[in-house]
Amino acid sequence: MRRPFLAVAGWLVTAVLLTLVGVAAIRLVGESITGTPGGVRSQEEVERALAAPEPSAASATPGAPPPTASARSGVPRVFATTGGSAVAECGPDGVRLVSWAPAQDYRVGAADRGPDDDVEVSFVGPSGEHELKLRCVGGEPVAEPDD
Repeated sequence: MRRPFLAVAGWLVTAVLLTLVGVAAIRLVGESITGTPGGVRSQEEVERALAAPEPSAASATPGAPPPTASARSGVPRVFATTGGSAVAECGPDGVRLVSWAPAQDYRVGAADRGPDDDVEVSFVGPSGEHELKLRCVGGEPVAEPDD
């Protein structure tokens, strides 16, 4: 009677210890798993990061070619809707979507990355479809009002 009790108790203690070790390991490497060091950033933090000067060639990755003027001629700008956000920039070929991300509980309906005279991305979710339509005005990306 005593032996089965000890076996079950030993098994439970082992299971709890292994679970704790697993949780500790996930917390230790959590940032590398999520891919977002420091957590999710607010729109203001993203805008500040985009406004910061790019690293100099001395601090660039060895062997990586420097960005060309045609590849990075515009200043990226962040746009947001209830359904998600997008980063766009203007270049010699028109406006281009650099990146986009749906908000929680939303998904990307469609995206026209460009470069073109205008680009758009739509987000679909609980409150319907939200579209971002962008174009260049004076070399800067701007949002077009919804129809």
